[in-house]
Amino acid sequence: MLSEKTKCAILELQKEYPEKRSALIPALHLAQDEVGYLPLDVQEEIATLFDIDATEVHGIVTFYDMFFTHRVGKHIIHVCKNVSCMLNGCDRLIEKLEKTLGIEDGMTTPDGKFTLITTECLAACDKAPMILLDEHVIGPVSDSDIEKILKGVEHD
Repeated sequence: MLSEKTKCAILELQKEYPEKRSALIPALHLAQDEVGYLPLDVQEEIATLFDIDATEVHGIVTFYDMFFTHRVGKHIIHVCKNVSCMLNGCDRLIEKLEKTLGIEDGMTTPDGKFTLITTECLAACDKAPMILLDEHVIGPVSDSDIEKILKGVEHD
């Protein structure tokens, strides 16, 4: 369940838009920042705050790969697999990440540190092949850069 602070922030956010429904995606981000993901009970709570059906909220949550319906790792690694990244070796990056982390696409490491997600496009073709590590665009990345990148986030 959401804290009163987050509920109030969502209600205040709604006031910033001509139609409160326009604040739904930012509200989902607030909720996910608090809970870590968006389970059905949180989606229902948000639907109530917006006076909309929970299926509409669920449709948005499951459409965008920035929202999660299950627990994810502390760090999210998105690997772009669109044309520019594919032509520049994203498959090698994915293989290296899977081997290094001991997981496959869509999985979270047993220690809860990393979740690996391949994504159709991250809109940074000039950095191909690239990854999005949490909120940070990194690229171009070679498979030999992976261990250094992972070690850089292990110290936080």
